[in-house]
Amino acid sequence: MTIQELREKRNTTWNAAKAFLESHRTEKGTLTAEDDATYTRMEQDIVDLGKEIARLERQEAMEAELNKPVNTPLISKPACSKQPEAKTGRASDEYRKGMLTALRTNFRQVSNVLQEGVDADGGYLVPEEYDRRLIQTLSEENIMRRLGHVITTSGEHKINIAATKPAAAWIEEGGALQFTDATFAQILLDAHKLHVAIKVTEELLYDNAFNLESYIIEQFGKALANAEEDAFLNGSGVGQPLGLFAEVGGGQVAGTLSAALKCDDVLSLVYALKRPYRKNASFIMNDKTVSQIRKFKDNNGAYLWQPSYQAGEPDRILGYSVHTSEYVPENAIAFGDYSYYNIGDRGTRSFKQLTELFAGNGMIGYVAKERVDGKLILPEAVQILKLKSE
Repeated sequence: MTIQELREKRNTTWNAAKAFLESHRTEKGTLTAEDDATYTRMEQDIVDLGKEIARLERQEAMEAELNKPVNTPLISKPACSKQPEAKTGRASDEYRKGMLTALRTNFRQVSNVLQEGVDADGGYLVPEEYDRRLIQTLSEENIMRRLGHVITTSGEHKINIAATKPAAAWIEEGGALQFTDATFAQILLDAHKLHVAIKVTEELLYDNAFNLESYIIEQFGKALANAEEDAFLNGSGVGQPLGLFAEVGGGQVAGTLSAALKCDDVLSLVYALKRPYRKNASFIMNDKTVSQIRKFKDNNGAYLWQPSYQAGEPDRILGYSVHTSEYVPENAIAFGDYSYYNIGDRGTRSFKQLTELFAGNGMIGYVAKERVDGKLILPEAVQILKLKSE
């Protein structure tokens, strides 16, 4: 008999004993000797049933204990002794949500948390998550950000350059020492302002199904990247970065062709670059120039061009990577180590709303801006081959 069945039987016996007691009382409220003996037996049955129930419960508990595994498996996650630090300021989730809410409400709902990132020129600094994603977009779209050396500055950044180096000299025994001067020059990275403006319809802005955040980041990122790449390659240095192909301050001119580009000209360009720079060197050229070089063959009939067979890997010429950009001049090829092109990001990027400009046509405008500069700090690290203009 199970424990549950014994409990039910005990309960039935108890109810029967109570009923017997009530129905067999005499006028004086007592039981006869015979009825008292019967009731006492019923009480004893209830006590015996209780003892049996307790005995079975102890037996069940003992079996459960003996059936436990000797080794208890670890089923909980290990406790981390160091709690992650709570993000604050522009890195916090509250700031990111506050910025998104402000964008969607045409900056009518601006939470106090955004005061953390008020820009001196108006607008609000983008959240750090947005900023990193913009940087990622700029890097993916901009070959010079991938190849150059990026520096984040808080002010005017000075780069020291060794103008002259000490030279060793042979001297006679007991002869006088000869001293040479080591001089240094400085290149300054300034902060030129670059901005991009976009506009979206009010319907899109207020539609929560529309991924406004990704749209703005993508559009701002691509526009800034294109403008940057053009300046890093062709900039004049006046109000914008100094470009790699600039006549003054850009790479050194290895030669100027008076005839059509030939295979030997590419070889000469490679060896015009000093050996230490060739270790990390690569080509930068226009797609139109690539179409010419892809037809070149050596004396054995093998193509000079080496196409990439792996996704993400660049094509190669003479074993060196080839990078293309629509902003590279059609009459020039660069070959060198572009880590000597320094890109200085001043501060961070910011968003600003254009309040009244598009109010009449149901559009909302936003502006993103940044301050950036770029210079080739060692011209000999990049050699430029000037092609014959058609």
